Amino acid sequence: MSLLQKALESGEFAVTAELAPPKGTDFSHALQNAELFGDRVHAINVTDFQSSSLKATSLAMCKALIDLGLEPVFQITGRDRNRIAIQGEMLSAGFFGVKNLLALTGDHTTVGDNPGAKPVYDLDSIGILQAATMLASGVDMGGNKLEGSPSFFLGASVTPEYDPIELQLIKMKKKIIAGAKFFQTQAVY
Repeated sequence: MSLLQKALESGEFAVTAELAPPKGTDFSHALQNAELFGDRVHAINVTDFQSSSLKATSLAMCKALIDLGLEPVFQITGRDRNRIAIQGEMLSAGFFGVKNLLALTGDHTTVGDNPGAKPVYDLDSIGILQAATMLASGVDMGGNKLEGSPSFFLGASVTPEYDPIELQLIKMKKKIIAGAKFFQTQAVY
């Protein structure tokens, strides 16, 4: 069980930080920043091509955090991958010992630093949650049996200031049905 899951299930006030992988192969600055969080946070969210901009992958940074003894929240979006790639990333995350996953649909590529990139959106956040739930049961989305399966504390995002809020609540309920056990918002001050 992850530290984040323990905190949330016990009713403790959970704190997470957010960290973006670097735009390049030098992780040293990002990892120095991560070490500053230390035991002040339950987990560190690792962005997945934040704002549709090219960076190193969330999974690579998650593995680096695990190697430092820190707990990551693996963010994965449907924008850049089809269902095969998404499931493959989740299997790899499970192998690396990632315990938390945040499913996101992702910003459109036109807002990022490579606006000509074609978005995929084979799965949205709900589809990613459903895929993770299937993988945890021992089969992939094609119904094929796995040799070992990942198990994640699944989360999703919610936008409390969305108007009308009723639409956000409907989507939130769908995410719960798909397997979400926690929700995160943008920073609240």
